[in-house]
Amino acid sequence: MEALVIGTSQAQIGRARLAYRKLGFYNPAAQGFSRTTRICFDHSQRWRTDGVRFSLNAVHSEVLRSEKVSGDVSTSARRSKPVDGVRLYVGLPLDIVSDCNTLNQVKAVSAGLKALKLMGVDGVELPVWWGIAEKEAMGKYDWSGYLAVAEMVQKMGLKLHVSLCFHASKQPKVSLPQWVSQIGEVQPDIFHTDRLGQHYKECLSLAVDDLPVLDGKTPIQVYHDFCESFKTSFSHFMGSTITGISMGLGPDGELRYPSHHRVSKRGKVPGVGEFQCYDKNMLSLLKQHAEATGNPYWGLGGPHDAPSMMGCQTRTTSSGSMADHGRLHMVISSFLVFCNSPVAISGKVPVVHSWYKTRSHPSELTAGFYNTVDKDGYERIAEIFAKNSCKMILPGMDLSDDHQPQESLSSPELLLAQIKSACRKRGVQISGQNSSVSGAPGGFEQVKKNLLGEDGVVDLFTYQRMGAYFFSPEHFPSFTELVRSLSQPEMLWDDMPNEEEEVGESLPVGSSSDKNLQMQVA
Repeated sequence: MEALVIGTSQAQIGRARLAYRKLGFYNPAAQGFSRTTRICFDHSQRWRTDGVRFSLNAVHSEVLRSEKVSGDVSTSARRSKPVDGVRLYVGLPLDIVSDCNTLNQVKAVSAGLKALKLMGVDGVELPVWWGIAEKEAMGKYDWSGYLAVAEMVQKMGLKLHVSLCFHASKQPKVSLPQWVSQIGEVQPDIFHTDRLGQHYKECLSLAVDDLPVLDGKTPIQVYHDFCESFKTSFSHFMGSTITGISMGLGPDGELRYPSHHRVSKRGKVPGVGEFQCYDKNMLSLLKQHAEATGNPYWGLGGPHDAPSMMGCQTRTTSSGSMADHGRLHMVISSFLVFCNSPVAISGKVPVVHSWYKTRSHPSELTAGFYNTVDKDGYERIAEIFAKNSCKMILPGMDLSDDHQPQESLSSPELLLAQIKSACRKRGVQISGQNSSVSGAPGGFEQVKKNLLGEDGVVDLFTYQRMGAYFFSPEHFPSFTELVRSLSQPEMLWDDMPNEEEEVGESLPVGSSSDKNLQMQVA
């Protein structure tokens, strides 16, 4: 594979030739650079059983000699102040900590962290899974794997944002805690249920938040205890290394119902999703809400004429309980647990953009957002975030209208603009994310448009996610260009270094210096 280079010069560079040399578009073979950093993500353990092996010469670093450069990697990367305060983070692999609480691919991740530090990335995001940290029994916590990651990030001089994940994952396979799944076998109504009686077992039903369904405790109480244990165990990282915590609010950590948990086939227009209100606890809430609004017949059962995939609905009764669910989590995180901690608290709101150009916005309705042409369904959500001093995480910053199927009447750009507007009105800060590391068409340009636009409401962007493809020659040059555009959008020719500053003496391969990042993970 063709070698790529990330420069580590301390001098400001011009917007043309030197910018490309510094951030990923310079061929060392043509210019005689010999230093290399090999970051190889091998799909170990369950990946290896699939017969998949990655070995990518993905990142190369040139070591430069300068009076201003320190040999310590933690201080060698001097970056410009981000434009409009936008800080850049990169998500760590979802399975960086295994279900046995050990670290996966330590050498590859360590090399990746060094590469990000040298580029000027501010920090990384760490997913902390409920099903790993409290796996065996309620109240029995094991933070060893996650503490090791925090120490690794701290030593690298990076910041850490922690995502507390109270849901499961199919890829990679991460389950809910064993003891929760065992309860679910006896009480399946703790899970969301569709009208065919199929249970969604990747998170608990939002209807049981305040019901004692977990061995006499409510899920909110269990989440509270989990957060308390986390806060105590990671107290020496709070405010220094750990600067932010996001609370899982539902499927995939997002504040929504699992209405779109069946992925559409490639090339097929996505449907509107399915209502998930057929477990007994959700039907009970539906009945209470219907009676309270003077429409008792609505509470006799779930929507009988709702489509399974395609079609539109003009109303839903689920948005109220969705907002209430979000409020409960926000209160528990920001006031009761982390109220005195020097960290920012966040929650993720989905960008359900399919069918946005219709009057009824059916995909949003089934997900729990009553947002139509006549009603703004996000102002109330923003109000809840504001009252609890919580930031809002918005994914989909890489999605543009031009690359959506016309038949889906989708508009991620308009939906993002609407949610941003609601946050501005309520004074809610926004953190952004991309939708997928596999890359949406024109994704990087759309990210820059969202981050460097005139609205200026996004102060932190987390790029998802580190792994084999992230460091591949097909992807990494575009990411380095994104870093350049965020950290150095305007460079003057007067900032160009002298010729002797451009290239310094290379350290020999195999040197013990911290700058020598050569490694291969088999």
